[in-house]
Amino acid sequence: MKFGIYPRGRAATTCSRPDDPAAVGALVDELADGRPLVIREYVHFLGRDPDPETVAAIGAEKELDRLTMPDQWYAENGRELDLVASYLPPAADLDGWLAFLDTVIDRYGHLTRYLQVTLEPNFPIPLIDGSSPGVLDALTQGIPYARAALDQRELHHVEVGFSVAEPPEWLGGDGAFWDHLAATPAAAFADHVDYVGLALYPDAFSPVAPKGRPGDVASLTAHAVHHLRDDCLPRAHIPAGVPIHIVENGSPSGPSRGEQAQSESLTEMIHTILDQRTTANITVYELFGLRDADSGSTEPLGSLGLVTDTYRRKAAFETYRDLIHRCGRPPH
Repeated sequence: MKFGIYPRGRAATTCSRPDDPAAVGALVDELADGRPLVIREYVHFLGRDPDPETVAAIGAEKELDRLTMPDQWYAENGRELDLVASYLPPAADLDGWLAFLDTVIDRYGHLTRYLQVTLEPNFPIPLIDGSSPGVLDALTQGIPYARAALDQRELHHVEVGFSVAEPPEWLGGDGAFWDHLAATPAAAFADHVDYVGLALYPDAFSPVAPKGRPGDVASLTAHAVHHLRDDCLPRAHIPAGVPIHIVENGSPSGPSRGEQAQSESLTEMIHTILDQRTTANITVYELFGLRDADSGSTEPLGSLGLVTDTYRRKAAFETYRDLIHRCGRPPH
């Protein structure tokens, strides 16, 4: 299995300070130790005339100029760029979205290994794509459009997919989303999907049972994986041969939990995913993320990092580094 990381210190609108590229580079190199590593980044379509306040709130001002690191960094030392194109316009705008995909591919296609078209379109909360008008068309028409655009530019190595959030009972229900995909002919959508991403935060936003009991971190993780593989993807005409990527997974270390609890939770989740990787066809695991968005925040989004917002290592850093070294692909 490939391992990966989101390198920025931002979670939605939470970000206490700018990223330090030198610190990011050193920490990522230490995690990988010469092994291939997937690097997750995000760019956002906010409509043709984006609201400046929204742009600033999510840190999207210069996304098409550069990502967290210089371009060449993403192509060095076995790194692979997983680039998310997020759809967040205030009104439905399919034409603008498809033009944005062209722009993203022209700018970053040569660096990209995985292109994710929309972010969690089944998850209807603010600043997540599921809340955006026209998101289902953005997904179902965006996937085949991106595939054709990549092939036209001879970027055949880029895999195209989409991501969903955790099972419906954690979301208030997402049946309408899967019904829409079920009603879409495979030739128009599913046949163009190279992978499906899953975002997993089982203990970040609600209490969980103690270890070893039903409803603990391990059982919730396994349930999420198999609910997607066994229930949702067949409805959407997506076969078992299409792999699942765990594209976001994290656990906070906030004041009510602590850094050791975060490390233990990540260990449980990642080992559960490793146990399911063959039966569920999981080929990529990406941690969210490298750095805390705001270590002083009491909100879970603030403390999901392996290091604090000043880049001090937490226990989880060594936990993840050791897992990559034991279970990841060997160094080149």
